[in-house]
Amino acid sequence: MKLFVILHLLLGISIVSFSQDAEIVDLKKETESIKIVPDTTNKTWKLGGKFNLNVNQGTQSNWSAGGEEFSFSLNTYLNLFAFYKKNKHAWDNNLELGFGLVQTTSLGRRKSSDRIDYTNKYGYALSKKINLTTLANLRTQFANGYSYAKNSLGVDTASLTSKPFTPAYILFSQGFDFKPKENISLFCSPITSRLIIVSDKKLGALYGIDSGEIIASQLGAYFSGNYSGKIGKKFMYKTKLDLFSNYKKNPGNIDIFWTNAISAKITKFINFSFNVDMIYDNDIKNINPKKGPAPQWQQLMGIGFAYTFKKK
Repeated sequence: MKLFVILHLLLGISIVSFSQDAEIVDLKKETESIKIVPDTTNKTWKLGGKFNLNVNQGTQSNWSAGGEEFSFSLNTYLNLFAFYKKNKHAWDNNLELGFGLVQTTSLGRRKSSDRIDYTNKYGYALSKKINLTTLANLRTQFANGYSYAKNSLGVDTASLTSKPFTPAYILFSQGFDFKPKENISLFCSPITSRLIIVSDKKLGALYGIDSGEIIASQLGAYFSGNYSGKIGKKFMYKTKLDLFSNYKKNPGNIDIFWTNAISAKITKFINFSFNVDMIYDNDIKNINPKKGPAPQWQQLMGIGFAYTFKKK
């Protein structure tokens, strides 16, 4: 009887053990059949930016917004961008802010640079390199600007030429954006609307606005070319060229807005920068009344603090 009980217990243990082994084998097979799929989800947003605080030496020639011909100044620059891309949709946002002050012995504190430039661009891919694109751009400034001269007695004088958001250039455009490479963009539009807003009627004539009006509406063709890339191992070059032809008035007189920036990182937080900007607009009056329309030039060079926001 005892032998029978012992055999019965051993048989039960064997059955339970076999059952557990079978479950373990089945579980192992199921685990091996599961494939780990890597995360291939496209990152739809790309965010980043750069901040500079520079000591600058600069010269200006015929700059309608006003400023010092030769200056030693503190200049700040902030660039922020947010790029979205998913499937055939792309949305680019780029904001550039710049402002500088100079202390002079002749007229005290003056403005050496002043810029607000925001571009919003939505594109739908027609091919790998061509997007059907809608673009909006705002270009204006923060503070009052003056032109400086000497009167007949040799005394320095200042004449108001611009104010905060005066002038403001607002542009709406529909066209095609050609991107042969990631760092090159060529946008072209045959139909572009541009508004020039000068809130102070006394300044309107300086920017081609009819007497008593504060807004000039223009319709024309628009081109914008953007490029950024390395020069050698240390230098970065960034340029933007905007061209606008007004169908309503002298379409052959093409308005030009061209910016150029060269920078080099000396240390982690020390940066060298050299900027040259040029504006030509046949409707903007020369700060020298005896001369006709002429290109406006601004050059800034400096070494100072720089911080780059990590791209996400």
